[in-house]
Amino acid sequence: MNCKLFFTHTVRLPAFLFLGNPSPTTYVDSRHKGQGRFPDRIAPERRNRLISAIAFILIVVATASSGAIFKPGPWYETLRKPAWTPPKWAFPVVWTILYMMIAYAGWIVWQQAGWSAAMLAWGVQILANAAWSWLFFGRRRMDLALADIGVLWLSVAAFIVLAWPISTLAALLFLPYLVWVSTAGALNYSVLRLNSAR
Repeated sequence: MNCKLFFTHTVRLPAFLFLGNPSPTTYVDSRHKGQGRFPDRIAPERRNRLISAIAFILIVVATASSGAIFKPGPWYETLRKPAWTPPKWAFPVVWTILYMMIAYAGWIVWQQAGWSAAMLAWGVQILANAAWSWLFFGRRRMDLALADIGVLWLSVAAFIVLAWPISTLAALLFLPYLVWVSTAGALNYSVLRLNSAR
């Protein structure tokens, strides 16, 4: 998906979203009380959380790069579009926000459930997301892009359902994503119908 602003803002994603903001008193046992130190056993846990957070950010950045590689260009400008097509500025702004939410939601579920059906749905949606720009702008196959966005919609909806028992927050973070994908699907279909001769 096309998201030029994603790279600008994602790197500034606050670390506390992934690492939390634990109180020092929570982790200090009797041996270290009053010394202001964390026990050594906490270090591997925090390190693993940091590594997984970086991994999710990198996966989402790689997905967003598809939109940077396969851009709309002159071909897309010549296509007929419905009157309700969102303005150009809306796409990078919306996708920047959504990609941050996608990364955070996936990380939350991973921390709480690890490999699970919800994470499978997350993986499917990230692959379908990355493929759309290549199919629509790269291959100029609006029909295949529409099929891809159908898979994307189903996988996003599946993540919401499967993640809900694990983390309500993670599921809620995907609701705006589902709304936007629904809009993108309708736009894909409308452009395909209006330009069926191509």
